[in-house]
Amino acid sequence: MLEDVFLDIAGTDPVMQALLGGVVIAGMNMLGATLVLVWRDPSERSLDALLGFAAGVMLSASFTSLILPGIDAAGGGSTGALQVIAGILLGALVLDQADRWVPHVHVLITGRKRADQATQNARYASVVLFIVAITIHNMPEGLAVGVGFGSGNVGEALALMLAIGLQNIPEGLAVSVAAINAGFDRGTYAALTGIRAGLVEIPIAVLGAYAIQFSTGLLPYAMGFAAGGMLFVISDEIVPETHARGHERVATLGTMLGVVLMLYLDVSLAA
Repeated sequence: MLEDVFLDIAGTDPVMQALLGGVVIAGMNMLGATLVLVWRDPSERSLDALLGFAAGVMLSASFTSLILPGIDAAGGGSTGALQVIAGILLGALVLDQADRWVPHVHVLITGRKRADQATQNARYASVVLFIVAITIHNMPEGLAVGVGFGSGNVGEALALMLAIGLQNIPEGLAVSVAAINAGFDRGTYAALTGIRAGLVEIPIAVLGAYAIQFSTGLLPYAMGFAAGGMLFVISDEIVPETHARGHERVATLGTMLGVVLMLYLDVSLAA
């Protein structure tokens, strides 16, 4: 049903499917970013639970929708596994180097003390750097959706699109909260900050699908690259953030819920 509706809108061109998929996940990021307009003061416990959920979705999606299908796309066996592993390592390396250029996200999400102590210019700089960091970390997610549709398996790509879209909601909210903590106005800037951070996913999704159409041999490497980037973000950013303030249990429960939901989406939509 969902697949038929999606194909009616996007057609059969994988690049157009990736464009629509990118719009969907960016739209769900926008939804999360604008939640601060109605959810005036989300607690740290709530944010940790939501970010844990995002980590669980990304963790499951990395394996069920990227790593394992990537190995299959390469023909299976040790050769296919090595191609995907090469992509995973490259994706993690790129994200690691990107983190050397910008501050760690988990330093800025809870930056209330920094906001209190800094000048106005320093607050502006912290949020700009935060936007850059989130934008970089959103790139593997957009790439994953684009590569998913570029692979030609619409069912698996839809599951991946929905999963990444769902986890974009708490990510978008976290960006807006960070902007508020840095001293920015809730309505005129904070929500727009979260929206901007997710827009990069649209062109990256299109680029991912186009690259796969240009060279199908890139598919296992691209799937591994997207998975490696997401796994790096989970371990380096989300887990430390959700376990830093004594909310490990609720964050873990959120992670488990995210894993289970993604597994269900993958099985039900990819069947």
